[in-house]
Amino acid sequence: MEQTEKSKVYAENGLLEKIKLCLSKKPPLSPTERKKFDHDFAISTSFHGIHNIVQNRSKIRKVLWLVVVLGSVSLVTWQIYSRLLNYFTWPTTTSIEVQYVEKMEFPAVTFCNLNRFQTDAVAKFGVIFFLWHIVSEVLHLRKITANSTGSTEATDFAASHQNFSIAEFIRNKGFYLDNSTLLDCDFFGKPCSPKDFGHVFTEYGNCFTFNHGETIQAKRKVSVSGRGLSLLFSVNQETFTDNPALGFVDAGIIFAIHSPKTVPQFDGLGLLSPVGMHTRVTIRQVKTVHQEYPWGECNPNIKLQNFSNYSTSGCLKECKAQHIKKQCGCVPFLLPGNGIECDLQKYFNCVSPVLDHIELKELCTVGTHNSSCPVSCEETEYPATISYSSFPSQKALKYLSKKLNQSRKYIRENLVKIEINYSDLNYKITQQQKAVSVPELLADLGGQLGLFCGASLITIIEIIEYLFTNFYWICIFFLLKIPEMTQWTPPPQNHLGNKNRIEEC
Repeated sequence: MEQTEKSKVYAENGLLEKIKLCLSKKPPLSPTERKKFDHDFAISTSFHGIHNIVQNRSKIRKVLWLVVVLGSVSLVTWQIYSRLLNYFTWPTTTSIEVQYVEKMEFPAVTFCNLNRFQTDAVAKFGVIFFLWHIVSEVLHLRKITANSTGSTEATDFAASHQNFSIAEFIRNKGFYLDNSTLLDCDFFGKPCSPKDFGHVFTEYGNCFTFNHGETIQAKRKVSVSGRGLSLLFSVNQETFTDNPALGFVDAGIIFAIHSPKTVPQFDGLGLLSPVGMHTRVTIRQVKTVHQEYPWGECNPNIKLQNFSNYSTSGCLKECKAQHIKKQCGCVPFLLPGNGIECDLQKYFNCVSPVLDHIELKELCTVGTHNSSCPVSCEETEYPATISYSSFPSQKALKYLSKKLNQSRKYIRENLVKIEINYSDLNYKITQQQKAVSVPELLADLGGQLGLFCGASLITIIEIIEYLFTNFYWICIFFLLKIPEMTQWTPPPQNHLGNKNRIEEC
């Protein structure tokens, strides 16, 4: 250990000697030479005002110029501080631009029947209402009181039917789309059919999406405003039903207008079209661009595993699916992901408690940049204006009754007419932008330096060179002069000894 410490000391001393040798090659300047160096810098620097302090012989003028220079330096320091302070608050501006185009991409529209189940199926299987409530909790929490009769029946059924697949039951015994439920379909003057719709599970059971990205090869576009998608549905209230005790008391079609690249979201966002009504929906396309943190709240680095495009709704579904899969070892069929499908017993014993835990601990949050699912950097929305009229008229009622071979009462109580079109062939871009970019900040700082001090980047380099040279001379002084001064010490003992000898003599 002692040898190691000694070697370290020798190495440090050797390095110090090398530095001394390097610095000693250029001896330090004398005080006269240093004074001349400072004078030359003052009269040659591009920093305005300093040469007036040095060259003026009048003391009054020197004081005046000193006050001017110090005042300018104080002002420019305050300006630079305020500019930097403003920049690091990350300010943004919002620009709104309207783009006119010849053709507009039509959105995806997802339709669901408010009466979700087939009457014949649930007549012998009423527990399905409560089972579906439990299953759809993964999309949004819908609590059922623990002491309710339906909840007890659902728990008993799940315990005795572990191999029961509620997904297959809903697919086969829920709402369906065929020529009996979709009576008429027209898109921009061309007929469409149930084959143009893609099936999707939502909290309303079986739903069907028109113009979804997976159901079409080419994007559907419209070239004239006021024309778009026209549909005539029959909700068949005798064929499809629901449980009024759970709040499903309406009859009609609920639909959501969304981007073809995103999944539909109905929770609080669906549009209703009741029976016996003609619903006309006029939409506009609005694209919103958010800045990434710290200017905005989006995170462009987040990618979803099961969706090609990021959206907060898709992110929330993946977040819940990951926590459920980790804790329960399965994935609910309403959520994306690969894995074993959760059976009914898992929903009661594991999935529901995990969802409560996610809600309580806020494990899947939306909004800010540090949340589980921050706002998307770019999103497309379709704000809608809806108008209603009674459907059909008296004359149209006779016509449809004869055409469909149905009673007038059936037509009044089951038919729903929906039209969706663009108001104008343009879209609005709302873009969040950086209020101050780095080049703008540098230009602002340079302008302040030039205005108050006549300084530039070259001036800053001159000052740095001057300070570095002075620092170099200080290093020479401390490394060469001070050790020489401390090496000589007067011999006090010999001196006293000589005095004693003299006294003895």
